[in-house]
Amino acid sequence: MSTKTRSGVLFFLLLTLFQRYSAAAIIYSVTDLGSLGGDYSVGLAVNASGQVTGYSSLTSGATHAFLYSGGVMHDLGTLGGTESYGRSINDSGQVAGDSLLSGSAKTATNSIHAFRYSGGVMADLGSLGGTWSSGYGINASGQVSGWSYNAGDLKTLAFLYSDGLMDALITHDSLGRFINGSIGFGINANGQVTGVADYGGGVSHAFRYSGGVITDLGVLGGPASTAYAINASGLMTGTQAGRAVWFTGAGSTDLGPGVGYSINDSGQVTGAVGNLAYLYSDGEATNLNTLIDPTSGWVLTSGNGINNSGWITGRGTIDGTGHAFLLMPLPEPSSILLAATGLIGLLGYAYRRRRWKCSTVRV
Repeated sequence: MSTKTRSGVLFFLLLTLFQRYSAAAIIYSVTDLGSLGGDYSVGLAVNASGQVTGYSSLTSGATHAFLYSGGVMHDLGTLGGTESYGRSINDSGQVAGDSLLSGSAKTATNSIHAFRYSGGVMADLGSLGGTWSSGYGINASGQVSGWSYNAGDLKTLAFLYSDGLMDALITHDSLGRFINGSIGFGINANGQVTGVADYGGGVSHAFRYSGGVITDLGVLGGPASTAYAINASGLMTGTQAGRAVWFTGAGSTDLGPGVGYSINDSGQVTGAVGNLAYLYSDGEATNLNTLIDPTSGWVLTSGNGINNSGWITGRGTIDGTGHAFLLMPLPEPSSILLAATGLIGLLGYAYRRRRWKCSTVRV
């Protein structure tokens, strides 16, 4: 095949690729993260390197926390029991979650402790005196946010674990109102924690904890709101009145129907509307299933984690099986066409040089 012919074929292939991505609006590639041998897995968080944590079933039917790294899903084990769940991961690959303790039954409510997994070791973070604690967030410093029963299992209290100590967040908000109970979810690099506080009487509001103060984030409507994640600038996401929202600390922005589970530093949010995964970005709420190859066989049911590069993890079904996934943004069609133009130009240059050399030899 001549250089000219190869150039034409390459141009045709790249143009076809460009047209396909442009027409189908395929924005992400989808990677199936597999499982730990069982029939399901769920991705809950993704870090800057594309490492993912979540949980997966084993062939035995038990459920274990996992760390997906380098194309492999690694079993993180447990604190001695049969179950564990990875819920958050920082850029160093440390994982926060919770696990059943040794000898505990899966259905027991008095046998679960928060953990921090680091360097191959799962460390028990203890509790606030009660018999159940759960770790939900972890930041770059290894601080963990979550919730725990207090002594006697009388109430749930949000905690901040730092320097080997688990401290309950204060039980009064900035207005002096008593908080009956609380749950901490996300945490950022500044140690700010977000979650939900119970004021009693069926009223529960999203909060932000910062500098020893809990701020009530209010509601758009109805008695309840919850914040699940917080980014580096203190912008939070969650849900209230059936809507995904941004919480700024001074008000709320309605992003659209559903719930926001994770937010990156650009303010992009991933979450779900019913049983469909969604992305909230640039003022638009978009079903993630419309942004992947429709022939992939995937149905994405929840977006649970997003990193600053826009990579998304969550849960979905492929061939009827529930698996964790990782979405990675594809090059924009304009970038593909630009690359194609550059390659064609190089091939054309090579072709002209070849003709010039041949002409020189003939002379």
